[in-house]
Amino acid sequence: MTDAQNTAQPAEAAPGGAPITYAAAGVDVEAGDRAVELMKDAVKATHTAEVLGGVGGFAGMWDASALTGCRKPLLATSTDGVGTKVAIAQAMDKHDTIGQDLVGMVVDDIVVVGAKPLFMTDYIACGKVVPERIADIVRGVAEGCRLAGTALVGGETAEHPGLLGVDEYDVAGAATGVVEADRVLGAERVRAGDVVIGMASSGIHSNGYSLVRRVVNAAGWSFDREVDELGRTLGEELLEPTRIYTRACLDLMDALNGTDGGDDLPLRGFSHVTGGGLAANLARVLPQGLMATVDRGTWALPPVFQLVGQLGRVPQADLERTLNLGVGMVAVVSADAADRAVAAIEAAGIPAWTMGSIGEVTAGAQGAGEDYVQGAKGVDGGAVLMQGAYAS
Repeated sequence: MTDAQNTAQPAEAAPGGAPITYAAAGVDVEAGDRAVELMKDAVKATHTAEVLGGVGGFAGMWDASALTGCRKPLLATSTDGVGTKVAIAQAMDKHDTIGQDLVGMVVDDIVVVGAKPLFMTDYIACGKVVPERIADIVRGVAEGCRLAGTALVGGETAEHPGLLGVDEYDVAGAATGVVEADRVLGAERVRAGDVVIGMASSGIHSNGYSLVRRVVNAAGWSFDREVDELGRTLGEELLEPTRIYTRACLDLMDALNGTDGGDDLPLRGFSHVTGGGLAANLARVLPQGLMATVDRGTWALPPVFQLVGQLGRVPQADLERTLNLGVGMVAVVSADAADRAVAAIEAAGIPAWTMGSIGEVTAGAQGAGEDYVQGAKGVDGGAVLMQGAYAS
């Protein structure tokens, strides 16, 4: 039966004889329209000349003729959310940064293969559309897209009364990027003797919040608690938005590898440190038979990670496979390019340092227990050995 036929049914078919409207069912269409009005300027600010159409269309369009100068363009795509970090935003009633978290989780997966993210779409599911709250979320997405140099070409807000509480929501997004086929970064480029460079995170980013929230709840701490070690409230620290590495990574790629392709380019690859921690994500971009040895002593754990570990008595191995512990992105480069790489990353405003090197897997490393990780997330790739203690 069509919607038109449904609406033609007599009101007497409803319980109690009263007609049931969409608003009475919990969906406020007018609130959704107001949210669009509040967010549209921020969305438009991300649009480049390649974006066709405006806000509110059925589909976002991007002019692919901009790629006609490419030799062999490959499209790269990724989708993600921000997990239970949204629960912190909801508890604090602060929603203007969670969108940046979303963008970071998506576009920095795309840049790992050397691709430039071109455009993004978002999706917000909520129990009740509060226009100002939805607009804050999307403004955060737009800010993240601005930082990444990516156009926000479309999105969707869905009201799900009865499925989500009136103050609950979740966010997700997807983006598409492009890279020349002969410039794709990845495990096949990595060589023994290469160097591993760490790029500092801005905080916990958007992974591991189920552990963090459990620790905070068990300790009985509130989000408005002032924490001397952090220099601000706990909630403010936990909502620190995810650092977006896209521009810095693309600039590094151009600086080291130039615009032409080749088999022995100095920048071998990137690893986005998300769920699973540093070792597991780095192992995904290494070839079988090679191992990254990472020296923990090359950086100190930022205070928030020390706090979570101490407050919850969380074992170090569990922290390492759950949180980024201060490293949000990793670059693998040839040894002769390491100093240039660190300088370029720091020039982009991101602290960076040499944290390890690539060699062959050894029998001794394989017996290192929890300090040794081989392959991860379905990728039967290389290995990572974590050595030493974190700097104090």
